[in-house]
Amino acid sequence: MFKVVPPNFPLSNVSKSFSMINLPFHHVPIVIEQSGKGERAFDIYSRLLKERIICLMGPINDVTSSVTIAQLLYLQSESATKPIHMYINSPGGVITSGLGIYDTMQYVLPPVSTWCVGQCCSMASLLLAAGTKGMRNSLPNARIMIHQPSGGVTGQATDIKIQAEEILKIKQQINKLYEKHTNMPLEKVEISLERDNFMTPEEAKKFGLIDNVMCAPTETNKETISGAEKEINYTKNESPENKQPVVNARSFVL
Repeated sequence: MFKVVPPNFPLSNVSKSFSMINLPFHHVPIVIEQSGKGERAFDIYSRLLKERIICLMGPINDVTSSVTIAQLLYLQSESATKPIHMYINSPGGVITSGLGIYDTMQYVLPPVSTWCVGQCCSMASLLLAAGTKGMRNSLPNARIMIHQPSGGVTGQATDIKIQAEEILKIKQQINKLYEKHTNMPLEKVEISLERDNFMTPEEAKKFGLIDNVMCAPTETNKETISGAEKEINYTKNESPENKQPVVNARSFVL
């Protein structure tokens, strides 16, 4: 959820507690590839990256955001036309970290296909919805949740007022982003985000967060997957309406 962290809270603690990077290396599978030049070992995430697959797993923070942004930019440098597939299983996280990923997804030239695996809650649901239209997917037993910012702050009355005004600005910004990607009226978006709103994939599809519920790779889906290997013509809409400003609110998390 959106949460307010006191200004003097050590952000290094947030990164350490939220980071999937701290996963013990022996828990990460290693893939061995054989070629005419011999054998080469990859950790599973690096091997998937070769196939233009990004795994965004766990809470969203500055560490996971930096890694995801770097992978998006790298894959764009490899090909500006081949699709990128982003698999998301996240309860949400820090707003600015998530918006950094969001802005990069909108900035890069390749279409970004998003996949909800397990759960996409809070900020993760926004990233799920921010994928290229027609390429936003969920597995059938995943759950998706949207809600408004929340949190708390301590300090002098003036400081509390500043933080309160900032979180209200963030709330409006997030609502407008959901409106943009779901094509829902802003009034309905505001009502839907007022409290924790859990959805099944089918409900999320009706709301406009996703386009497809993928139960099994049908022949059509197989063609879609194989199409990821082909270059396609794709141009981002660079209109100012599609470029939302990022509010510098490091103390809020989603």
